[in-house]
Amino acid sequence: MKILRLETSFNGKSSKSYQLGNAILKNLLKKYPDSKIHTRNLAQNELPHFNEIHFTSFATPVENLSSELKNAAQYSNDAIDELMQTDIIVIDVPMYNFTIPSSLKAWIDHVARSGVTFRYTQNGVEGLVKNKKVYLAIASGGIYSEGPMKDYDFTEKYLRNILGFIGIQDVVAFRVEGVAIPGIKETAMPKAIQTVDESFAY
Repeated sequence: MKILRLETSFNGKSSKSYQLGNAILKNLLKKYPDSKIHTRNLAQNELPHFNEIHFTSFATPVENLSSELKNAAQYSNDAIDELMQTDIIVIDVPMYNFTIPSSLKAWIDHVARSGVTFRYTQNGVEGLVKNKKVYLAIASGGIYSEGPMKDYDFTEKYLRNILGFIGIQDVVAFRVEGVAIPGIKETAMPKAIQTVDESFAY
């Protein structure tokens, strides 16, 4: 198996999403011991936010690309090549202001590319990224998977929708929640890791 790990928290190894992602990876390596892991740290090496030059580079025929447009398109080309060569993707997802980090959104903007990872047909949109599985390691200070704050969660639903749009339907989400709430934060990580371990035990 080829595994792509996307790290997105600016808190690095101390972040809860990173620790939860590690628990997922640990179990994946037990299941697929010969796997190769490639890590892309989007927090330390951000992709440029999608703008006019990137859009223009996508819409311009390859033979007409200037050197500037070629350079602009290369970010997307590299990220898509990496994605297509991967079997499993583990994404660390800290919740920032109810949604995903902007660095992860930039990665999505570069990989969600018409004619490459999805296309429009007479029957609707067809995702072109096939045979992939994604694990989400979502971390939040509050509790958003249920209860009164559920409608404020724009992490899991958005990621399931955009990944499904490009063809990845097999998405599993794990959460470590309440890491800022006294009385809950003390046990939040052990409980989340236990959930991961139990999930892989079946």
